Amino acid sequence: MQFTLSAQPPFSLPAVVRSHGWAQLAPFGIEEDSGRLTYVVRLESSRVVALAIGEAPDGVSVEVDAELDPLEQTEVGGMVSWMLGLDQEFDAFYALAQEEPKLARVVERAQGRLLRSPTLFEDVVRTISTTNTQWRATIRMNAALVDHFGAPLAADPARRAFPTPEQLAVLDEAALRSEARLGYRAPYVLELAQAVADGTLDLEALKSTAMPTPQLRKRLLAIKGVGNYAAANLLMILGRYDFLPIDSWALKMVSREWHDGEQIGPAEVEAAFARWGEWQGLAYWFWAWEE
Repeated sequence: MQFTLSAQPPFSLPAVVRSHGWAQLAPFGIEEDSGRLTYVVRLESSRVVALAIGEAPDGVSVEVDAELDPLEQTEVGGMVSWMLGLDQEFDAFYALAQEEPKLARVVERAQGRLLRSPTLFEDVVRTISTTNTQWRATIRMNAALVDHFGAPLAADPARRAFPTPEQLAVLDEAALRSEARLGYRAPYVLELAQAVADGTLDLEALKSTAMPTPQLRKRLLAIKGVGNYAAANLLMILGRYDFLPIDSWALKMVSREWHDGEQIGPAEVEAAFARWGEWQGLAYWFWAWEE
C-alpha cells in the first residue's frame, strides 16, 4: 500500500537523508535506482514490514510492502514523520543563517532536519556505537545487531528490523560481544535494553518532554555509555541544539577555521559557536567547512 505525508516547508528528503550517516546503518538503506530511503521495521503488532520513502509534492510518499489496518497505518505515519522531522520548522534558524556566508545555502537546501530512527532507544544504541571507533566499525556493529537479533521480514528473511529492547534484554553480555562485536559497549547496551524493557527507563517520553535542555542533557548523561559527545548528538536528534557534539573532527575543523591549525580544546569550539545560542548545534553541523 502507499500513502503520502505532508511536511512543514521548506523540505527536502535528500537533505534529511544526507544530514548524517544514519542512512548507512542497518536497517536503513537507499534504493539505487529511485534514491528512495528504505527501512525495515517491527510494528507494535509484531508484524515486520518494509518501507520505501520517496519525495512527493509538499512531503513524502510512503510505500509499504503489505496492507496495513488503520491503526498500523497511523503507527507507520507517525513513525515516518518522526524519522524525517516532517513537523519541524526552522524559520528562526534560517533568519540567522541568512546573515552568515558560511550558512548561506542552508535555506536553499532546506537543511536543518537530522535523520532519526523510529525510537530513541535505537538512536541511543546507534550513538553509543559511534564512540571511540571508526565509522566502518559503527556500520558493522549495527549490521550485526540487525542480522543476529532483529526480527525477519516475512517476504525476504535476509532483511531484518532493528532489535527491540525486549529482544536484546534477554541476551547476555557475551552474546553482544561475540555476535554483535560491541566490545566494551556490550554491558551498556544490555543494561539500556533491560531498563527500557522493564519500564525503568522511558526513553520515548523524552521525545516530547518540556524539560529544559540542561536537565534533559543530565538525563541522557545518566545512561551508561553516554558521555558529553553522545549526549549532544542525542539532543540534536531530539531537536535541541544548545550543545555541540565535540569530537576530534570538530577540534580539527574549528582549529583550521579560527586558530591557524593550532591545538585547541572543547572550550574553543564552544566559543566559536556560542553566539548562535539555541541554534549553535545546527550552525556547527551545517557550517561550510573548508577541508
